Amino acid sequence: MEKVEAIIIGAGVVGLAIGAKLSKDVNNVLIIDKNPHFGEETSSRNSEVIHAGIYYPQHSLKAKLCVKGKEKLYQYCKDRNTPHQRLGKLLVAHGRAEEISLKNTLKQAALNGVNDLTWLTESELKVSNPELHATAALLSPSTGIIDVHCYMQALLADIEHNKGQFVGQTQFINAEKSRDGFIVTLNSQGEIMQLHCHYLINAGGLHSTKVAENINALAKTHIPKLYYCRGHYFSYQGKSPFTQLIYPVPQAYGLGIHASLDIGGQLKFGPDTEYIDNIDYQVSAHLKAKFVSAIKRYYPTLDESRLQPAYSGIRPKLQGPSDGFKDFIIQSEEEHGLKGLVNLFGIDSPGLTSSLAIAEYVGEQLAI
Repeated sequence: MEKVEAIIIGAGVVGLAIGAKLSKDVNNVLIIDKNPHFGEETSSRNSEVIHAGIYYPQHSLKAKLCVKGKEKLYQYCKDRNTPHQRLGKLLVAHGRAEEISLKNTLKQAALNGVNDLTWLTESELKVSNPELHATAALLSPSTGIIDVHCYMQALLADIEHNKGQFVGQTQFINAEKSRDGFIVTLNSQGEIMQLHCHYLINAGGLHSTKVAENINALAKTHIPKLYYCRGHYFSYQGKSPFTQLIYPVPQAYGLGIHASLDIGGQLKFGPDTEYIDNIDYQVSAHLKAKFVSAIKRYYPTLDESRLQPAYSGIRPKLQGPSDGFKDFIIQSEEEHGLKGLVNLFGIDSPGLTSSLAIAEYVGEQLAI
């Protein structure tokens, strides 16, 4: 039987970051994905935002890995000439109740080690952003944007430089525990094959729980319930009135319909939040009225005729429709008892920002 040191299931941004990290330290790292190309699901269907780490509960993995990962990601982009910009973000409030919420956000950010936020008054905002309607805002200068596809290409180049390999159109079937690792059965373009690996990393994103269910020795009690949460995006034709990202006060299940820019300067709005039962990326034109209503709270002169349906993404959430905050789950031997296995569940936002820090954390869990 052919042997490799590590198999990573899932070639999204997190799987690739883990591959880039592990391939520095061990030989023969294999990253597989059921899709033909890397990053075809959640990683290519998001806002492409580098988050600051403002909102998450203190000491949570989301808080720690976002703050750490943000600086790692900016440095990586600089070193690899990956397109990115520290545009900054305005978190805007409308009225006293939301201003109180902003003040609480300021305190939470400080607890997380994010100490660069600045309070802006309504009059200051009218000077800097005349098209923006808000009574106050927090400026987050360390929030930015990134070309995610270029980032993933750079990670794959690192993997290949370290003699690792990505193989698409390869479906994980199951894994059995062996004395010194795992026997993994794969379907690679119709050919059933088995490989032995010492380390097995489940970075399957939307499919992570299905992968876990087919790791034979893993107790079902270690597999959480995963929810599909779809977010839609609308693009805006013409010149953007904003040079920074504009976010409303966070909503119950997400950060609200915000305004963001891509590397080319294209303005887009989203995502909203819709829990769904199956993977489906359709964007209904009927959503436009909801988007217009949300956007006009902070951009009242919006030209509705320029707003067009663009794309959607699906977040793999551990948080159900009526649940409170749920952290990332990065589950290793200490929790499930299987040496060499790491499961990653619920890696939604800020997964992109945290990706390099997640990779380092996984390496620590495996003692690599």
